[in-house]
Amino acid sequence: MTSEVLTIEVSDDVATVWLDRPEKLNAMNLPFWQDFPQALAALGEDDAVRAIVIAGRGKAFSVGIDLALFGDLERNESSDSGSSQAGRNMRFYKLLKRMQGTMTAAEHCPKPVIAAIHGYCLGGAVDLITACDIRLASADAIFSVRETKLGMVADVGTVQRLPRVLAPGHAAELLYTGKDITAARAKEIGLVNDVLPDAEAVQKAAHELAAEIAANSPLVVQGLKAVIQAGEGRSVAEALDYMAIWNSAFIRSNDLVEGLASQIEGREPKFTGE
Repeated sequence: MTSEVLTIEVSDDVATVWLDRPEKLNAMNLPFWQDFPQALAALGEDDAVRAIVIAGRGKAFSVGIDLALFGDLERNESSDSGSSQAGRNMRFYKLLKRMQGTMTAAEHCPKPVIAAIHGYCLGGAVDLITACDIRLASADAIFSVRETKLGMVADVGTVQRLPRVLAPGHAAELLYTGKDITAARAKEIGLVNDVLPDAEAVQKAAHELAAEIAANSPLVVQGLKAVIQAGEGRSVAEALDYMAIWNSAFIRSNDLVEGLASQIEGREPKFTGE
C-alpha cells in the first residue's frame, strides 16, 4: 500500500512500519487513522512477514493525535447545525469507534508487534504502544497520557489497556496525573521491556528481537498470541480447555516434525509455517 504518513519495509521475515511524518513529530493526522489499520491488516495476511516493528522517523516516536483534528471536528460540528444533538452524538460515537479500531489493529494483528520507541511518546502514542505485544525504548524516551492535561479522558485504548500492562497503582498514577515519565521509570514500572542508549540502538534491538521471534515456527508464534488473547477474562480451566482445542487443531504440523528432528540432529530448525 501507499501512504502519506507511513512507510513499510520488509526484510528477512520482519516488517517495519515507520510512522513517517517527522516534520510534525509523527502527530497522528487523519491519514494515519485511516492507513494504519489497513497496513496492519495487510501485514497480518502476508506470509512473508512473521513479526512487525513499529518505529518513528525523525526526533520522536509520536506526539499523539494531531491537534489540528480537533479543529476539523469543531468545524464539522458547526456545519452540521441542522442535525439533532442525538444525530451529532451518534456520528461522533462512530468516529471514535473507528479511531479505537486503528489502535486495536495492532492487538488483533496475528503477528507479534514490537514498538521501538524514542523521543516523545505522548497521548495517542501511548494508546498505540499499549496495543503492541512488546515495547522497547531509548534512554531519551518520554511517556505521558497527555489527554488528561488536555482536559479529556483518553478514549482510544490507553484507559483499557494500561491497567493490563501495569500494576493498577502505576496505571492510575499515569492516567490521573498525565505526568511525563522517563524511559528509566517506564522500565521500572513495566511499561517497557528494556531501555537502549538511543534511537538507533532501540531500532536495532527491536529488529533483532523480531528476527529471533521470526526464526520460530509462525504457526506456533501466532498460535501463542491467539491463545494468550483468548485467555484474557477466562478462568484457568476455560483457558486450558481453549488451549486443548487449539493444539488438537494445529499441533500436527511439518514444523513440529522439523523442530523435533533439529533437536535430535543438533542443528538449527528451518520452519516453513506448514
